[in-house]
Amino acid sequence: MANTYIVCFETSTPAAKSAVVEGIKSYGFYCPINETTWAVKTDRNAVAIREHLGALIGPTERLFVIRSGTESAWKNSYGPKHDAWFKEHL
Repeated sequence: MANTYIVCFETSTPAAKSAVVEGIKSYGFYCPINETTWAVKTDRNAVAIREHLGALIGPTERLFVIRSGTESAWKNSYGPKHDAWFKEHL
């Protein structure tokens, strides 16, 4: 069963940021929350996501993976398409 996870990251270079974003997109079912926070829906668990995306960043860069599903609220998403994704999957 797929769960939705919130992935937050902090990178020191545009190349590392791009690598993490491409890694997130490789899951196929994702939605940006802001520049460095994304939602992703997958059958993998948080540790597997961390290991996959963590391999794409350097040792001083940060990554957090949190399973969503209890409660959510937001303001000013990137548009109606993203609002709908959040309402359905967060």
